[in-house]
Amino acid sequence: MEPQSREKRPVTVRLAVWSARHPWRALAGWLAFVVLCLGVGLAMGTHKATGEDYRVGEAGRAENLAAEARLDREPVEQVLISARSGPLEKAAADAAVRDLTARMRKLPEVARVEPPVRSADGGSLRVAVVMKGAEADAKDHVAPLAARTAAVQRSHPDLRVAETGNPSVSVGVDTQRGQDLALSEAIALPVTLLTLLVVFGSVLMAAVPLLLALTSIAAAMGLSMVVSHLQPDAGVGANIILLIGMAVGVDYTLFYLKREREERARAGGRLGAEALVELAAATSGRAIVVSGLAVIVSTATLYLATDVVFSSLATSTVIVVLAAVLSSLTALPALLVKIAQRAERRVDRGARRTGRRPAPRERAAGTGRLWRALLRPATEHPARTLGVSVLLMLALAAPALGMELRVLNKDSHSREIPALKTYDRLTTAFPELRVQHQIVVRAPAAESLEVTAALRQVSARAQSDPLYAKGVTPLVKTSRDHRTTTMELSTPHKVSSSEAIASLDRLRRDYLPDTVGAVPGAEFAVSGDVAHDTDYLAHQEGKLPLVVGALLLLTFLMTTLVFRSVVIGLLGAALNLLSAAAAFGLVVVFFQHGLASTLFGFDTAATSAIGSRVPLFLFVILFGLSMDYQIFVVSRIREAALRGVPTREAVLHGVGASAKVVTSAAVVMVTVFAAFMFLHLAEMKQIGFSLAVAVLLDAFVIRVVILPSALTLLGRASWWPSRRMRRAQEAVPVRAVP
Repeated sequence: MEPQSREKRPVTVRLAVWSARHPWRALAGWLAFVVLCLGVGLAMGTHKATGEDYRVGEAGRAENLAAEARLDREPVEQVLISARSGPLEKAAADAAVRDLTARMRKLPEVARVEPPVRSADGGSLRVAVVMKGAEADAKDHVAPLAARTAAVQRSHPDLRVAETGNPSVSVGVDTQRGQDLALSEAIALPVTLLTLLVVFGSVLMAAVPLLLALTSIAAAMGLSMVVSHLQPDAGVGANIILLIGMAVGVDYTLFYLKREREERARAGGRLGAEALVELAAATSGRAIVVSGLAVIVSTATLYLATDVVFSSLATSTVIVVLAAVLSSLTALPALLVKIAQRAERRVDRGARRTGRRPAPRERAAGTGRLWRALLRPATEHPARTLGVSVLLMLALAAPALGMELRVLNKDSHSREIPALKTYDRLTTAFPELRVQHQIVVRAPAAESLEVTAALRQVSARAQSDPLYAKGVTPLVKTSRDHRTTTMELSTPHKVSSSEAIASLDRLRRDYLPDTVGAVPGAEFAVSGDVAHDTDYLAHQEGKLPLVVGALLLLTFLMTTLVFRSVVIGLLGAALNLLSAAAAFGLVVVFFQHGLASTLFGFDTAATSAIGSRVPLFLFVILFGLSMDYQIFVVSRIREAALRGVPTREAVLHGVGASAKVVTSAAVVMVTVFAAFMFLHLAEMKQIGFSLAVAVLLDAFVIRVVILPSALTLLGRASWWPSRRMRRAQEAVPVRAVP
């Protein structure tokens, strides 16, 4: 393949050639871009999502009604006081309560301190500290309260004084997420470097993909801070940028390096570094751009879910993929030229010392014996190979039919968080604090007394119902204009329990329609942790068909346009579906059925159900990442077929030529994803596991077995209706497929 004329060069090639001719400028420009992104991002800071951004369904409507009437749920921290051993002495407990109350009342963040409440068994006291401001913002102001609680603990060492509440739990989860991010880096980086050392046999060459991936991640981190002022960050951006950035950053660099090495070996020293970079940019550079666009287009369908978390995930992925593509088109060609010049200078020094120059090694790209053996079943017995492999993937996918989704909440978070340990002790002593349903009623002001009477009827009926807490007087509030009334009803069951969900259902379907529903002009809604989780799950399930339909359509259209083949488009969508379904089946077996607890010792709280966000996120990201392999492998097959090589030989050549880089990239991806299995957040465990197994299946089953078998069976029909391919293949004699 010869370098293209300047007029015919696409933009990607011209950009790569400019970088190759001006390597120091290109590298300086890329580093300046990274520093600028980080600098601007740090200066602007991250705009976090607020409580309003998470509101969906009836729960969101209830929260909006309450907010309009200034009856939002107040942020509350509970301080639990108990004896370290034996019974709780009244004098010591009262002294601790007085000390705590005095300290808390001095804080500007505190609105009031409620009187202490003793548990039913008399072994604990709790003091509710009500904070100022909105509940969603309270975690940013809870540190002074925690410091006062710690001071009381030091002053009363014979007692156990600990604090918990939604604000402190949120702080604990955020802290753990940051620690998890550092842990994932500590695991992924050295293993990735070792993998690249095995692939390239050179520290310098192994450092190139890692360096570009890390700088792409750094640029994306800064850009995500800037973009968060348009699309708020839901707290998952940094994890996703690291997860996807390491995967695609190393992938794209490997694709480019592989092609540059092939062209170097084929040229046998006859072409300079700039010409080699141009050849690599014209082939792998194009594939990288197309792959990046495929990931971006696939991920963008998450915006259709109209959910702040999915939008945050999509934004982070789009930004880091764009950064990775840009680095592979600018910094990478420049680095390759500088490395080649360094190698040439070393050869010149050796030639001056020895008086002779070593002959260039000509090692053309081809299919090694190992890969010929692995591909033999697909190319020689395609029908049987395809049937067996598809049945195997369907068997792996079968457990997905029994998938149970759940919004992962305080019940499933790691108990290593101190605030959650205290929460468990608090709700054991005071079970009525586990769940509070917030009932919000809006009616004409003239009906205010009737609304209050109706809510009292609800409370009376709940007192005789085992689904609700006994002996607890519901808190009723009325707005100043008497149009809005709220009441909190307690349930002594865990948030994710069937009893808690049933109590919400009974409120919404029976108690409230029968009482408040009879008040003229009244509208009502129920919020709270259970209501929010239930409505959030229903919202996701409602959006799932839209997202999946758009994803399938866009994937098909993009693949068809890239390869000018409807058949390849349909085949790509089908294989991506098969890969995702098999990953779903395995995640159900390992997490929902508990195999992960047996093999890895995971907390059963993280493995009793599948996080509600996992399937949709996994489905979309898998489609995007699978397009990497699909485009890279099929591009190599198509190149050979356009040269007139019969489809069977083109498949053998294309898969064999890309096998090493695809498997190397897969190993790196699996390493990065698998590192997330050892994090604390249950959803990140499940996402990491599912992506790791999906990449393994995609790289070693889909691309090595199923895709070659299908293309071999289809033969020339694989490229329908491409006229260019038909003309290239017309001279090729048709061979019978065994």
